[in-house]
Amino acid sequence: MPLITVSMYPGRTAEQKERFAAAVTESAKSILGAGESHVIVVFEENERENWYQAGRPL
Repeated sequence: MPLITVSMYPGRTAEQKERFAAAVTESAKSILGAGESHVIVVFEENERENWYQAGRPL
């Protein structure tokens, strides 16, 4: 059962997340051979000020 976690800034619409989750699910089915009902996609939305790269804020 693939559990796919997506971390991103807040602000995407429910429709955008649904479309993305559907595309990721199709990829997991195609590439991993996972059953559709076994694919879970979780969105974690973190404010921009919580993101750092190489010790510097994004």
